[in-house]
Amino acid sequence: MSNFMMMRAMSQDSMKGQRLKPGTARRVLSYAAPHRSRIVLFLLVVVVGSALVVATPLILQRIVDDGILKQDRGLVVVLALLVAGLSVIAAALGVLQRRTSAVIGEGLIYDLRNQVFAHVLNQPIAFFTRTQTGALVSRLNSDVIGAQQAFTSTLSGVVSNAVSLVLLLAAMTSLSWPLTLACLALGPLFLIPAQLVGRRLAGLTRDSMNLNADLGTRMTERFNVAGALLVKLFGTPDREQREYAERAAAVRDVGVDIAMNRSIFLTGLTLIAALGTALVYGVGGVWAASGAMSVGTLLALAALMAQLYAPLTALSTVRVDVMTALVSFERVFEVLDLPPLVRDPINPRPLPDGPLSLQLDGVSFGYPPADEVSLASLESAATGDRGGGQTVLHAVDINAAPGRLVALVGPSGAGKTTVTSLVARLYDVTSGAVRVGGVDVRDVALADLHQAVGVVTQEAHLFHDTIRANLSYARPEATQAQMEEALRAAQVWPLIESLPEGLDTVVGDRGHRLSGGEKQRLAIARLLLKAPGLLILDEATAHLDSESEVAVQRALDAALAGRTALVIAHRLATVRDADVIVVLERGRVVQSGRHEELLATGGLYADLYRTQFRDAAAPTPALAAEPTQT
Repeated sequence: MSNFMMMRAMSQDSMKGQRLKPGTARRVLSYAAPHRSRIVLFLLVVVVGSALVVATPLILQRIVDDGILKQDRGLVVVLALLVAGLSVIAAALGVLQRRTSAVIGEGLIYDLRNQVFAHVLNQPIAFFTRTQTGALVSRLNSDVIGAQQAFTSTLSGVVSNAVSLVLLLAAMTSLSWPLTLACLALGPLFLIPAQLVGRRLAGLTRDSMNLNADLGTRMTERFNVAGALLVKLFGTPDREQREYAERAAAVRDVGVDIAMNRSIFLTGLTLIAALGTALVYGVGGVWAASGAMSVGTLLALAALMAQLYAPLTALSTVRVDVMTALVSFERVFEVLDLPPLVRDPINPRPLPDGPLSLQLDGVSFGYPPADEVSLASLESAATGDRGGGQTVLHAVDINAAPGRLVALVGPSGAGKTTVTSLVARLYDVTSGAVRVGGVDVRDVALADLHQAVGVVTQEAHLFHDTIRANLSYARPEATQAQMEEALRAAQVWPLIESLPEGLDTVVGDRGHRLSGGEKQRLAIARLLLKAPGLLILDEATAHLDSESEVAVQRALDAALAGRTALVIAHRLATVRDADVIVVLERGRVVQSGRHEELLATGGLYADLYRTQFRDAAAPTPALAAEPTQT
């Protein structure tokens, strides 16, 4: 195990060039505070265990010199039993050390993962649109585990190796200081080549990590439903297999190189230990033969020397090991130090019950710069595109009384989805105010706001879980009867009844086992179960076939009954009965009113409406009924 720890330390030699932010070490110690009693116990066990390493060779000296050579059978038996007892104690201490180490390490991982997970969930949507999911997951896995090693393997390694080295040198010096110095003189013969191998291993380890990351990313992209479908539809399995084989071969070759370098390292360690043993037996044997040294002393020196080089080598790379653990902590802290743009108010105000009014008063908004919402180290292409976005909404005014339906229409890129994001407070306005139920959304607790505001997007997302679990996500305490009622209202209960597993049917990755219309209706059922006072529908019927659209529209009618709604309209025919239609163009409200008024007035709405119905009436082709300009 000590050899493995040394190889791990040397393989991280690349950490020597790292510079940590000031205060990192002090911040790391704060995470040790909840575990300090266990850490003290852990260090005590490590020290005692290291001391036992030296005790056995010294007892061996007494067995030979005072027992065997003097034919004192009783002393031989007593000392042999003492060796056996110390072995049992060492084994028990080893178990206790591993137990304590596991409790400290797993407790630290638990604390860090929970903190990072909760912090990431509070980040704005822009954080997730820019961040590579794999890189973010790595922070929760690899880097957190690397941070754990600071309090387990690194801490125990430094303490045990330091104590062992001091005790070994003290014991060897007390037995024969000239022979001890001679053994130490062999150290550079090993340490210098070990450093060279360590640098070689560092480069190979970096290559291995990069190649494995590339291989993992490729598998992740190809093994999800959308990726697998793309591969099959474009008929490229052979090319994918060939490219995968090339990457796997590179991983294989680097793995062989790493194995060979580690083998060379272990062979060198064994060789130097053998040379040291030969030196002890050669010089010490001559001295023992001439009576200048006892046979027991010779055997004890040989046993002690065999254990000398492992802690010596490990301590020579301890700075690298400590730096590696601290860098892992720093990478975790980098995520924790990214402040969320949207925060809960200090003194939140409650929302009124029932249908909620909605007002946007002079709302202007520009998306924040990348440096405020994401980390360059978590993005695949961090160069460029780091500045702030231009203003996308300009002094927008919208007013919806409780129980009314407001429709947002306009060309693509007009700012419709941005408006809904501000209502749900996925972002905060640059200027102006968004009020729900007469209360500024910035004064409402996020949990209360999201409970009161329900959203159905164009792409309904379902977790890879059962229908029951996806429904209860909106309302964990919902009963079977309440779920059935929501599913009936969403026009999807007959489908659930027809499934062999019913509500316990697993919907698959992103709900791909269901059709688009079925997923939308399940999303609406989830919304009905939540029973919010304000609904946001972001083109919920877009990209559906006619039959699915009719079913989803019926479900939406049930969802909208008695509730305030903000609807982004893809097909203008679906919002002709809206109480207010707001027309957006380039982030500005250019028209507002009822359907008949807007048609009579002319302008952008009338142009869009005539374009849609002229295309719908054209004999070719069918897709013309779904113009992309809205």
